[in-house]
Parts: sequence; structure tokens; C-alpha cells
Amino acid sequence: MEIILKEDIIGLGFKNDIVNVKSGYGRNYLIPFGKGVIASESAKKQLAEDLKQKAVKLAKIKADAEALCEKLNAVALTISTKVSATGVIYGSVNSLQIADELQKLGFNIDRKIIIVKDVKTVGEYVAQVKLHKEVTAQVPFTVIAEGGVAPKAAEAPKAEAPAAEEAPAAESAE
Repeated sequence: MEIILKEDIIGLGFKNDIVNVKSGYGRNYLIPFGKGVIASESAKKQLAEDLKQKAVKLAKIKADAEALCEKLNAVALTISTKVSATGVIYGSVNSLQIADELQKLGFNIDRKIIIVKDVKTVGEYVAQVKLHKEVTAQVPFTVIAEGGVAPKAAEAPKAEAPAAEEAPAAESAE
């Protein structure tokens, strides 16, 4: 018995696939639960027409996603956050902060499609924005200390290093 699936069924097929199943499985499970319909000639013609229309819509959605991707790739974000004296962020920077920064620039991006690895220190990172299953934008962002002040502990070792080198030189002169 040929059935047109109305939804994805694990181990059988995906939505809009035409599959062969045993008659009992089709009559007693797939059709009554609305998971499939009999693949008659009229149903196959209707499926073909639906797939054509869907292909046109998907092409437009993909083109829109690619246009948005080009705009997002040109954006560079700066996120200021509270930082400890050692340069470690209190908490972490996640997709919510990136979505807020993009919102300020006029991009209405859902935070659920933004992928960010662990960001727990000050520095430069890249977030991925999954706009379409085939289109992903790379958005670079920089995490800085709130108020633009660099952490003191990070500067301290650099300042102490030259002083430590001068001290042995002074002792050897004695």
C-alpha cells in the first residue's frame, strides 16, 4: 500500500515522502491518526503542486536569509560587562546579550538561533547566527570591562616585570 506521509516518522520516512507499507499498518495506524493518506493519483498531483509552491517559498526564504547574512557579517559588536580584577567575567556572555546588542543596531534576531561558545573572559569572540539550515552568519564581538577600564591584575604583572629585572642589576653593582 502506498502512503503519502503527513509528518516525519522515525524508521519510515519524512513528511511528503511516498512510502510502501503493509496494508494493516496503513489502514489501522497511519491513516486514522492523520500521519498519512493513501497515495492516489489525485493525491500525488496535489503533493507535486504543493512541493512546487513550497520550493518557491523556500527559495525566497533562503534568499532573504543570505541577504541578512551579508549584513550581519559586516557587523562588529562590543559588549561591556562586569569583570573581576583578574579579567574573568561575572557570569558569562551568552546569546541573550548578543541578541540585545543586535536589537540596538536594528536587527531583530531571535536569541535561540545564536550559537556562542563559553565566553567567560574579556577578549574577542565570534558568534554564529543560524539563519537557515544552509545559511550561517559569523558575527564577531568583543567583550570589554564595564566602563572601558581594563582589569588591574592583567596590567600589574606587565608593570612589575621591568622593575624585577632592574633590581638584580642594582644588587650586582654593589
